[in-house]
This record gives sequence, C-alpha cells and structure tokens, in this order.
Amino acid sequence: MPSLQVRLHNAAPIPLAAEFECAAGELIALVGPSGSGKTSLLRAVAGLLRAPQLAGTVQVGDEVWFDSARAVHLTPQQRRVGLVFQHYALFPHLSALQNVAVACPSSLDIRHDASLRALFERLGLAGLEQRRPAQLSGGQQQRVALARALRRITRPLDGGTQRPGVLLLDEPFSAVDAPTRQTLYRELAVLRQEVSTPMVLVTHDLAEARRLADRVVIVDAGQTLQSGPPERVFSSPRNARVADLVGIQNHFRGRFQRRDGDTGVLVWEDGSGRALALQVIDKHRLDDGVAVTWVLVGAHVDVHAPDAPRPAGEPSNWLVCELRETLALGETSLCTLVPEQLPAEKLTLNLSTAQLRRLQAVVGGKLVVQIPLQGIHIMPQRTGG
Repeated sequence: MPSLQVRLHNAAPIPLAAEFECAAGELIALVGPSGSGKTSLLRAVAGLLRAPQLAGTVQVGDEVWFDSARAVHLTPQQRRVGLVFQHYALFPHLSALQNVAVACPSSLDIRHDASLRALFERLGLAGLEQRRPAQLSGGQQQRVALARALRRITRPLDGGTQRPGVLLLDEPFSAVDAPTRQTLYRELAVLRQEVSTPMVLVTHDLAEARRLADRVVIVDAGQTLQSGPPERVFSSPRNARVADLVGIQNHFRGRFQRRDGDTGVLVWEDGSGRALALQVIDKHRLDDGVAVTWVLVGAHVDVHAPDAPRPAGEPSNWLVCELRETLALGETSLCTLVPEQLPAEKLTLNLSTAQLRRLQAVVGGKLVVQIPLQGIHIMPQRTGG
C-alpha cells in the first residue's frame, strides 16, 4: 500500500522546513504549540496552500501531488484527500446526506446508494440523513465531516479506478465534550482496522497524541524537530526545545564525564558552584567533560520514605530531598522536592494521594527519590543555550 512522503520548504510568509512520512494504515500526529505550522503542513498536503516560494515534494506512493522542481502542483480536487476540519466545515443549508454527497460523483443517486447507507450506519448516523447541521449535536456533526472525508478517499473514481488517498485530521476532537471525544476515539480505532490509508492528525494535546498515534512528529516554527513513537519522543527528546514542547518539567543542566564501561557520571550543576554526581548510562555519543542538558524521565522514578533501606541490584541514584510543596490535583498531587545537596534546584513529581499517605509525607519533611540509570536522558547543550 502507498505511503505519504512530505518534504516541504517555504521562506515566507509561512516558514516551513518539514519532512515526514506516513505509511498506509499508520496514524501520525503533528504536535506543537499554536502557530507552529501544523495546519499549514496539512493545507500544503491537501493542495490548499498556494505560496509562491513553496518548494519540495508531496507524494503518495508513485503518484506525485507536488514537485516544485518539475512544476507539478495538483489541485485539491485532483488529490485524493479527505480533510476533517476542527469546526467541521459543513454546509449549513444542506442535509447530512447532501454534505457527504459533496464527495460523491454527480451522477450518483445518493438516496438509493447502498454504500452511503452503510457508511451512515457504521458511523452511528443512521436516521439522521435528512437533518441539517444545526439539528445535529457536535459529535454528530463531526461524524458527518468524517463520513465526507472517508467518502472522498474510498470511493472509486470514474471508470472504477482506484488511486491512493490520505486522511487528514485537523484538531478534529477539540470542539466536542469529553464523552463524545471518547466515542470518536473508538470510531477512529475501528476505522483504522477497515481503511488502510495514511492518516495525519494535527493536535496540540500531548495525551491525545500518546493515545492515538503510532508516531509523533514534533513541529515548531514550521520545522520538524523530532519524530518517533510517542513513548520514545516524550521520554528521550532530541534537544532542549523538544523537551520544552513535550512538557517535560524536570529539565536541568550539567556536565558529562566518561568512565570505563557503559556507565558515566552526570555532574548536576545548579549554577552556584554546588554540584551533585549522578550515575548515568554512557551511550558513547558524548565527549568527556561536555556541557549537557538533561531531563528526568518520571515514569522510571520511585519515591521512598527517608528511613527506607536502599534496594540491592541494579545501580540507581539515591537523593534525599525535602518536600517543599504539594498541590492537590484530584487523586494526585503535584509535589516539589528539593535535593539536600542542591538547595537551589527543584524536582517536580506527580504522586498519588495514596502514595503520599503511605509515605507519611508532610511539607517540610524528607523523602528519598530513587532515579535508575535509565531515568536520566542526556542531551548535548547547544552553544549559547
């Protein structure tokens, strides 16, 4: 099955320097802050971005949709793209059935087409065909928009031929309530089992990207900074900017020192002359003494009472900390801990109410933070940063 391949560059007015691929049947998420260029990338793939300086290629399988070097620029109508907008973009004067029929051949008798009836039934829209958008809930409108997009990429063209298609989703779940969002998540999962086409989701919601995407592509200022499985990208950012964009709270500076074997020393520096030595994994990519930034991977961290015996076995870092603050967030609390050896630094951890109770933790008291070697991810420090 054909994959989507995107290589785009643009200087102005919308800067782009993006490269990503999406295999058939794969869902990738473009993640980044507002104004980072995510929607512009979708529009470029769909053929809706008409920038004179736009350069690069957009290709699906062997079919070239855009190639600036060869002056190829298929119109949106010529590209087999299903695009679901954040606010649906349904025609208010048309019924749900007529809105979906926009993606059908003009010769089709939409009132008696079995495939359209099956599509409405599959998306939970049976019986709503004649309602206009104002008579539908937000979730129902979103389903109609999804049905229209699916119809666009799955229907045979004139003569019965098939061409590769792409499904593009621009913040499709942000305008619906939480229960409807969960229902739509499930429908998207079912859809992926039935339709083997590249799917590109734009979202600013990191939790949504984790839940839905096979891979995430971090976008900032029109540039793709890192891509990979969500767990790897969110726990092992390529640089400090990616760490900031994926919301990592525990982000520090230090210096790496090599040792014999596969372990090294991270000298955690607080800028005041104090330092704390931490054991880390040496991946043999950094020079001895190089300045680094590093992040704490919270999923690997454990917290103990101050009198807990140090576990035997795998090496880990054992930090005695003062609990400075707890902010309740439902069943968890956002906890600020200060290492005894680095009083100018702070660790931020989410601990459950039950865990705090078990540890008999109180503000001003002591806790031990255990950081295994894999709980520290080190990145080269950029010059001047």
